Amino acid sequence: MAVSGAPVLEMLWEAHDPHLAFKERFGFSDEESAGRWVATTLGECWGVQVHSCERIVISDRNALAWVVTPSGRLLAKWSVAPERFPRLWEMTRLTHWLDGQGLPVSAPVPALDGRLQLEVDGVSMCLQREIQGDLLDTADPDQVRAAGAALARLQAALAVYPDADRVASLANPGEPSPAPLPTRVTDWLDTSAGQVPAAARDLLRRLIAAAPTDHLPAQLVHHDFRSANVLCAGAEVAAIIDFEEARLDHRVVELARSAVLLGTRFRNWGPVSAEVRAGFLAGYQSVRRLTPVEAGWWDILLLWHALAMVPPGDDPTGWGASAQSHLTELARTV
Repeated sequence: MAVSGAPVLEMLWEAHDPHLAFKERFGFSDEESAGRWVATTLGECWGVQVHSCERIVISDRNALAWVVTPSGRLLAKWSVAPERFPRLWEMTRLTHWLDGQGLPVSAPVPALDGRLQLEVDGVSMCLQREIQGDLLDTADPDQVRAAGAALARLQAALAVYPDADRVASLANPGEPSPAPLPTRVTDWLDTSAGQVPAAARDLLRRLIAAAPTDHLPAQLVHHDFRSANVLCAGAEVAAIIDFEEARLDHRVVELARSAVLLGTRFRNWGPVSAEVRAGFLAGYQSVRRLTPVEAGWWDILLLWHALAMVPPGDDPTGWGASAQSHLTELARTV
C-alpha cells in the first residue's frame, strides 16, 4: 500500500532520541517502514485506506500513529509489551462500554472481524477516531469546572460497570481492593514521607486521628484524571482518555488526587492554585455532592496528595510551596 511521506517521530515524555528508541523498542529501521506497516495493518485488519501516516509518538513500549484516511484522521495505538496485552484488551472493552453510556471518550473502531483490540505481528493494536480538542487549560475557569463535572459523571458510570472486577484484578493482582484510608495515609507517613517536614507529618497524623471512621465504598475509577488526559473544546470536555491506570478506589480519593495533579501534562508537572482546586470541586459538586464522610476527608486527602508530590532536594515547580500553603490553612482549623 502506497503511503505518502514519512511520519515525524516524537517522544511523548521521555528525554531520549526518538529514532533510536523506535528502532530498539519496535524494531523498525526507519520512519518510512513504520508508516508502511501501519498502513498495511489498518488496511488488512480494519479495511481502512491510509493516505499518509503523519506522526508517531512513543511512550515507553507503546506507540501512537496519526493517519489520514478518506473518512478523516484516525489514531492507531499499539504496544509491544506482551505482559500488558490482557489489560489493554480490558481497557478497550471499558472505553467501548463508556461510549455506549454517552460518556466523552475516544471510542475504539471495530476491526473487520468485529474485535476492538487485535494482536497482530506480535503487537496489540486498537484504532480510534481523532478527537478535536486541546489539553485541559487550568487557567480557564470554565474548563476547570467542566472537568470537575465530567469526573463526577464518569465516576457515576464506572460505579455500575459490569466487569469492574476484571479491571481491578489486572490493576493490582492479589490485592484489588484498597486498604482503609487511615492505613494508607499512615503507611505512607511511616515509609515514604522522609522529605516532608516533621510539622507537616504531625499535622497529617492529627487530622487522620480526627477523621470520620465511617466506611467509604470503593469502585472502579480512572486514577489518572488530569490535564494530560482531558481534551477540551471551548468550555466543554471533548474526551477523557487513557484509562490504563483504572483501578478500585474511593471516589473522594480520586477527586482529591485529580485536584492536586489537575494541571500536570507529559513534561510539565507543577501544582495548581487553591482557586483552581476549588473550581474543580465546585464543578464536581454541581453534579454530585460529597457525602458528609467524604467532606470530612477532603482536606486531609488534598494535603496527603500535595505532600506526596514534594520531591527530595530541588523543587523547581513549587510543589513544596503549594503544600505549605494548604498546610498553613489547615493548621488554623486544628
